[in-house]
Amino acid sequence: MRTPKSFQIVGVIGLGYVGWPLCLLAATKGYKVEGVDIDEQKLQKLKKSLKKTARISVGNDFSKLQKVEVVVFCVPTPVTLKQVPDFGPLQAACRSFAPFLRQGQLVILESTVNPGVTEEIMLPILEKGSGLKGGRDFSLAHCPERINPGDPKWNAANIPRVIGGLNKESLERGLEFYRSLLGENVKPMNSLREAEAVKIVENAFRDVNIAFVNELAMSFSTMDIDVVNVIEGAATKPFSFLAHFPGCGVGGHCIPVDPYYLIERAKENGFDHDFLSLARRLNRSMSKFTAGLVAKGLNEAKIPMRDTRIAVLGLAYKPGISDDRESPSYEIIRALEEYGSRVISFDPFVPQKSSVGTLGEALRGAKAVVLATGHREFQDLNPAYCKRSGVVVLVDGRNFFSKEAFQEAGIIYKGIGR
Repeated sequence: MRTPKSFQIVGVIGLGYVGWPLCLLAATKGYKVEGVDIDEQKLQKLKKSLKKTARISVGNDFSKLQKVEVVVFCVPTPVTLKQVPDFGPLQAACRSFAPFLRQGQLVILESTVNPGVTEEIMLPILEKGSGLKGGRDFSLAHCPERINPGDPKWNAANIPRVIGGLNKESLERGLEFYRSLLGENVKPMNSLREAEAVKIVENAFRDVNIAFVNELAMSFSTMDIDVVNVIEGAATKPFSFLAHFPGCGVGGHCIPVDPYYLIERAKENGFDHDFLSLARRLNRSMSKFTAGLVAKGLNEAKIPMRDTRIAVLGLAYKPGISDDRESPSYEIIRALEEYGSRVISFDPFVPQKSSVGTLGEALRGAKAVVLATGHREFQDLNPAYCKRSGVVVLVDGRNFFSKEAFQEAGIIYKGIGR
């Protein structure tokens, strides 16, 4: 597909897990790309990965964005330790770019935000810093990112998107740009706020359903009911049921974060999201629940928690990737350390934060093991391996292993709701 005549060069601010795939996609569609980031280490790594003939150039100079027709913001939008949205990175990026915003440009926000942020936070900074008027001198749109790291099927090139604009022209220009990347897989929304709300709803939906099955797991563990079998049984119904499965906690930059954006925004407007708040509390509680399973298992084996070596396997928030943002593994480790245990961690994808360098080292001397991330590399952790290493208790935080195989081998197995 050819690039639209009105767009030839794309600027991307923020070259992380959202911005960099966008750069690569735009380049394959014939655009020249100017990528900007303030992380010098990241820039050096990206420069090494680029060929001399690449259509992408990267750096920290915002002035180079003056020559582009489209500028896409892909900066982080985290929450604080008090679970309040932190718009600092977005505000800083807007202030750095605003002096170079020129008439006729299309500015797009891809970062996940609550309804109202594009108009109430981003737009005023851009207008003040540039002296231009949004909707008249430049176009402004929001297209929430949809990236699923480690997914072999869905990626930046084939996931459908939605977009909203500040006015009709902003929407039409945003549609033109994204349809040049994705074809017709772009749905126009009626406003910026509708587009912003889409991503929040997507992830709040998942958070609520995960909280539901996590609560079932905690309940069923007191009744000798295997919650996984129950969910799989319910999933045989061909309509009105969507299977979600419990685990030792929810991680990543989306599900544990996005609901707070809506919760806090609603509070500003006089509404309390009790349901979403409860889901967040339930899912955050799973780390301590998991540590409690370790305590139960060791108690059955008449082994104290204090001074006992426990191996936590997995620091990434999901299998097959190195992203450990909001990973429940760290909360599990803290909870175990509160018991007085000696905790060893290992993740082949996050070696720089692991206590040891191999699975064998992690198991050596450990009486209990917590599987926190279902990496395929942990499939070798079979009952025989555990017994040779002296492991007495396995807490399967992702219901990754065969419960029956470990129980038959005489190892105390604790799953999440199993």
